[in-house]
Amino acid sequence: MIDFAGWEMPVQYAGPIQEHLAVRTAAGVFDVSHMGEIEIRGPAAEENTQRLTSNDVRRLAVGQCQYSAVTTPRGTFVDDVLVYCLARDHFLLCVNASNREKDHRWLESEARGDVEVLDRSDEYAQFAVQGPRAEEILQPLTPLPLAGMKSYWFAVGSLAGAEAIVSRTGYTGEDGFEIYLDPRRASEVWDRILESGQAFGIQPAGLAARNTLRLEAKLALYGHDIDETTTPLEADLAWICKLDKGEFIGREALVAQREHGVQRRLVGFEMVERGIARDGYPVSLDGRPAGAVTSGSPAPFLKKNIGLAYLPPSRAEAGTELAVTIRGEPVRARVVPTPFYRRAKASR
Repeated sequence: MIDFAGWEMPVQYAGPIQEHLAVRTAAGVFDVSHMGEIEIRGPAAEENTQRLTSNDVRRLAVGQCQYSAVTTPRGTFVDDVLVYCLARDHFLLCVNASNREKDHRWLESEARGDVEVLDRSDEYAQFAVQGPRAEEILQPLTPLPLAGMKSYWFAVGSLAGAEAIVSRTGYTGEDGFEIYLDPRRASEVWDRILESGQAFGIQPAGLAARNTLRLEAKLALYGHDIDETTTPLEADLAWICKLDKGEFIGREALVAQREHGVQRRLVGFEMVERGIARDGYPVSLDGRPAGAVTSGSPAPFLKKNIGLAYLPPSRAEAGTELAVTIRGEPVRARVVPTPFYRRAKASR
């Protein structure tokens, strides 16, 4: 257990490699109740959510969600978020735990018109059930038709006897579901999920496995791969910036960056020589400093040592050689296509 953004969080249960492989081959359940939930509601909710986030909320139907960014006027990340359309006048933003208070202050200060911005984080617990058996594990616990739920959609209903929002997004590279529920029901629902999943090989999973799983899938982590100094265009997340949707905070800066070109780009690499690239280790190109590893670790399923780093666009192509300094020595690595891991898509 460790302190994480003021929460006491499990790093591991049985062990990070075992938990990682369980998610890839069967299922894992994560307690992610530390994540923040901020509601934007009122007659001007859609207009404000559209202006405060980079993706296009007008494309969302009720019951649909999207990955997006809250951006500064410089086009950099205040945070990366999931936006849920509960109604045209009611949106829920799932935000990073470490940014909960900052995000609420930012969103509230920038809101305009007849709208409320409410930090509802203490009213939600959240579990993530991830892996190829997730649907089979959860379906007996809910009348919601999970097989018919498409990726990045959600429904509201009963799960294990508790009223919940159940969505299908994921932060592991696997299929899976998120369950938002009353914290007072959390313990019993957790137990019911584990009971239902026992025959399928479910395991509780901690922060360490969550980190290696999301890295294999090249999913950005705030505070490491993205922050208030990086833009979505630099972070290879241009697809969450709908620059043609109309005005939003940071759009002008992002349009200018697109026109002039980024000066760096987030890329994935794997180690060629023996060594583990850890977060913060120096990166060099042709013997000259070029930055640092933003995320790095062994990839348990792929059985490789992998990482992410920002490189100049001219050196960001697959095959580019770089070096990571490990214990004072340069160790060879190579830029590779990402995501490192891509699951086979089931037909639905």
